[in-house]
Amino acid sequence: MKIYEGIEHFDQVKNPVVTSGTFDGVHLGHQKILSRIRQLADSINGETVLISFWPHPRLVLYPNEHKLRLLTTFEEKTKLLRNLGIDHLLTIPFTKEFSELSSEQFIRNILIDSIQTRKLVIGYDHRFGKNREGSFEYLKSNIEQYNFDLEEISREDVDNVGVSSTKIRKALEEGKVNIANEYLGRDYELNGIIIKGQQLGRSIGFPTANVHITHDYKLIPCDGAYAVKVEIEGETYNGMLNIGNRPTVNGSSQTIEVHLFDFNGDLYDKRISVYLRSYLRPEIKFSGLESLQNQLAKDKEDAKRILNQV
Repeated sequence: MKIYEGIEHFDQVKNPVVTSGTFDGVHLGHQKILSRIRQLADSINGETVLISFWPHPRLVLYPNEHKLRLLTTFEEKTKLLRNLGIDHLLTIPFTKEFSELSSEQFIRNILIDSIQTRKLVIGYDHRFGKNREGSFEYLKSNIEQYNFDLEEISREDVDNVGVSSTKIRKALEEGKVNIANEYLGRDYELNGIIIKGQQLGRSIGFPTANVHITHDYKLIPCDGAYAVKVEIEGETYNGMLNIGNRPTVNGSSQTIEVHLFDFNGDLYDKRISVYLRSYLRPEIKFSGLESLQNQLAKDKEDAKRILNQV
C-alpha cells in the first residue's frame, strides 16, 4: 500500500476505484465498503484508493470538546488497511481551510482533477464538503456532469451489518469487549511503549509491564481487569491487563499494566501490542496486598481459561 500525505503528492494510478471517510476502527461496516472497492477494482483491472482525513475532522472543528477518543491511531489504521489489500491511502490534512471546501469543489478538485476517479463507492449516509452538504443524492443528481461511475452501499447493507464506530466506543467504555470485538471483526488493540513503574506487582508475585500509550486521543477502555493476548518483538504471549488507578495502593492516576504468563525478561522501552480478549471484572479496592494477590491469582486462572491456556 502506498501512502500519500496531501493531494499534491498523489501519483496517477490505473482506473482508480475510490471511497472516502475517516474509517476510524476499520470495523465490519468499513470492511464491507473496502471489500466492494477491491472487487470493483479487480473487475476493471484497476486500483483501490481510500481518501481519509487526518486529524479527525471533529478534533479540528470542535477543539474545545476534548471528548472524542479514536478507536485507531493513524499507524494502527494504516496497518489494517494494508492487510485488507488497499492499494493507495491518500490522507488529506484536515484543516479549517479544508473544511470550507464545498462539495462541488471536493468533487472537481480531488475526485476528478487530482485522482481521475473511475468509480466512486460511498455509504448511503456519507457526507462531504462544507457543512456536510454533499451526499449520495447530490452525486446521483449530478452524475451526468462527472466522468465516473457511482455506487452506493445501501442502507439495507449497512444496517444489516449494524456497526458504527460510535457503538464500538460505547461498548468499550462499558467494558463490553466481546461486543466491541464482534463489531470490529478482531480484538481491540492498544499499542505503546513499556515504561518503568513502581514494581509493586513484582513484590506479590505478579510483575507487570507498564504500557505508555503515546497518543492521547486513543480510546482507553473502562477501568478493570482483562484477559489479553500480547505481542512483543514478533512473539505472542497470554496475559492479563489492568486499567485503573490502583486504589488498593492509593494510586492517583490511571495506569495500564500487563502481566505476562510464563515470562521472564527485561521489557523496558520495547514496543508492545495488547489485544483485549475479554473483560474479567471491574477495578476493586482491596483491604490489603494479600487480598489483591488472592484476586490476581483468580484473575489469572479465569484469563487462562478464556485464552485456552489451562
